[in-house]
Amino acid sequence: MTHVAIEEYPVAGGGPYALTTGPDGALWFTLVHSGRIGRLMPGGEPVYHQLDPACGPTIIAPGPDGALWFTEYQAQRIGRITTDGEVAEFALPTPDCGPFGIAAGPDHALWFTETAADRIGQITTDGQVTEFQLPVTGAFPSAITAGADGGMWFTMNQANAVGRIGTDGAITVHPLLTEAAAPVGITLGPDGAVWYVAIAAGQIGRVTPDGQVTEFPLPDRAGRPHAITPGHDHNLWFTEWGGNRVGSITTDGVIETHDLPTPGAEPHGITLGSDRAVWTALETGALARITT
Repeated sequence: MTHVAIEEYPVAGGGPYALTTGPDGALWFTLVHSGRIGRLMPGGEPVYHQLDPACGPTIIAPGPDGALWFTEYQAQRIGRITTDGEVAEFALPTPDCGPFGIAAGPDHALWFTETAADRIGQITTDGQVTEFQLPVTGAFPSAITAGADGGMWFTMNQANAVGRIGTDGAITVHPLLTEAAAPVGITLGPDGAVWYVAIAAGQIGRVTPDGQVTEFPLPDRAGRPHAITPGHDHNLWFTEWGGNRVGSITTDGVIETHDLPTPGAEPHGITLGSDRAVWTALETGALARITT
């Protein structure tokens, strides 16, 4: 078992949900309950940028333009914040579409999911939006990531599948092996495959560019894994929202899990920091730093 050290850093405002490392080396995170974007340079103090308090900022990701881009789930908008804290917001054309996941694509645009509209959206850095309808209704597309093959890969939480969309809008659906697995988080792994977490099945999955699916059950199938990210150690790291843990998985499927020090911390988003530590957002009010 790998020894890990976990330190927690409280943040104000309630509900740190997702986080990412920005081009400035700082951690940028969403505060879903207070409508704020936070910034924390490892070793420093957090800084906050207030949005509409009810906008529900959710996932945040680096853009191709040196800014951070995020979804506003409640306000039906895509937001952009520069490393200096300047905010711009772009309303989406489909009402009540529920934007959630967002990631930069190979085409110098951002790609995002519309959970309530069964669509994948593309937004250019000047705010032009294009939407693509999924071939499945009630799919609840959730997280999204750039693949190694030039496409964008996304989880279909209620369709029990992982999808791929090309920059031309062509969509492929890859069904999962376990029924009602409810995949959420997804990321590109160091092996060129995409890796996802299935919150209802309590397992980690891997999908190759040609659509081959492999699944790895967690030691605690009730752990409710939520998000996943590559680490610096050639492993992938994930959160277990229901199990109050973080874990790692090798590309061969070897899993280790580690309890968080605070009970009921509700770990959600996870990312690799500029300090080579793994950081996770604890919705109860802190960011946790994990070192091996």
